Amino acid sequence: MNNLNWLIRASRWARRPPSMKFVIMVFAILAAGLVMAGLEWLGWWPEWATLERGRGPRLPR
Repeated sequence: MNNLNWLIRASRWARRPPSMKFVIMVFAILAAGLVMAGLEWLGWWPEWATLERGRGPRLPR
């Protein structure tokens, strides 16, 4: 990555920071993901919500 692009992005955020609603939404999505990962790790995730490991159907060429 180009560091100059990140510096430009950081300067834009410093001039116009994200709204509180956006920050809350990002943290809510992050928390939901962590809760789902924790349920999976503890073994409490339901089987109907688990993807099958097999490959999907192949399309003809």
